[in-house]
This record gives sequence, structure tokens and C-alpha cells, in this order.
Amino acid sequence: MRVKAFSHRRVKNDELDARDLADLLRMGRLAEAWIAPAEIRELREIIRDRQKLVQLRTSGKDQVHGVLAKLGVEVTCSDIFGAWGTQWLDELPLPQPYSWKVASLRQLIGWLTAEITVLEQVTVDLLAGHDAYRAVQELPGIGPVLGAVIVAEIGDIRRFRRPGQPGSWAGLTPRHHESGTKVIRGHVTKMACAGGMVPLRRPGGVQWRWLEDSICTGAS
Repeated sequence: MRVKAFSHRRVKNDELDARDLADLLRMGRLAEAWIAPAEIRELREIIRDRQKLVQLRTSGKDQVHGVLAKLGVEVTCSDIFGAWGTQWLDELPLPQPYSWKVASLRQLIGWLTAEITVLEQVTVDLLAGHDAYRAVQELPGIGPVLGAVIVAEIGDIRRFRRPGQPGSWAGLTPRHHESGTKVIRGHVTKMACAGGMVPLRRPGGVQWRWLEDSICTGAS
């Protein structure tokens, strides 16, 4: 956003662009990028692969429900992919080709579930003994899977200087417009704050408690 104005200049070339970027950096208005180390990038790869597999599994389950709805079959259980629901599907008489389609989808869902379970176990093994992973699960509503996502995406929490920066980095801060005595607050921005991307220049002094504070601030 800081460099959008560059495109409206009458004269634009690499030399002037470099000069403007240098001025922004000198004034401290150019955000620095944080490059995650190799172990964090590897963890992100596993977490994001699991997410894609979960999306595919959800799509398969939705298709099974779609077939049943198309045939006008009333679903009498809360989870047709649970223990009781699986038995109910096994005994459900369906005409062709719907019976074949449901069986094929259920087989794909089983394969995806097995792969998801393997990735979850790999994630737990990678984060065994990880202090931040244990600490973030102390927050209400955060379990092993979501905790791994938070650790993988945030990386080193020490790169944030203030408690509010993780919330801004995640796009959880509301829009704020103020003119005189009039204040307008809108929806969350869903856009990372530039200040949240600046890494720490002094070590120590930052705990995962900041993450809890930022989540509470963002939720409010």
C-alpha cells in the first residue's frame, strides 16, 4: 500500500523507485518481511497438505449427502459417517448408479481419512516437546490440530514487539475511521498490518501469553 502512489508519478523508472523505497526505509515506514526458517516451512507444508485433504474429504461427504437428497432418502442419524451411520449406509438399498457412486465416495473418504491421520501423527511427532505448541493449547477452544496451525503460520512469536501486533498481522483488527468527534468502526480488515511483520531487534521478553492477549483483542 505504501508504494501504490509510485504508479501515479509522471516520471517512473527504476532509479526513482529505488530512491523512494530508500526514503521509506530510512523513515521506518517500509515493512520488513519475515522469512520463516526451514523447519517452519516444512511444518507449514504438512499442515497445508492436511487442510487440502480435509477439504477433499468434506467435498466427498457433501456429495454423499447430495445423492441421498436427490433420491429423497431421509437421514435418521446425526453423522452418517460415524459408527452407527456407517452401518445404516451399509444396509441402505440404493438403485444404480447411485449405489456405486456412494460406495466409491465412501472408499475415497476412507483413504483420505487414513492419510489425514498419518499427517496428524507426523505433526504431533514434529511438535513433541515444543513449548509454544503446548502453551497455545491452554487457550479455550484450541486443540492439537488448531494449535499446530497457529504455531506453523505464526512461526517465531518473538518477531512481534507488542501484544496487538499478532492480531493485526492475522487481520483480526476492525476498520477504524475517525473524523473529529465521529468514530466509525467496521468489520475486521482481514488484511495484515505492516507493523506486525517487522521482526524483533532485541531478544527475549516475549511470551506466548501475547498470543492470548491478541486473540482476545481481536475477538472484541
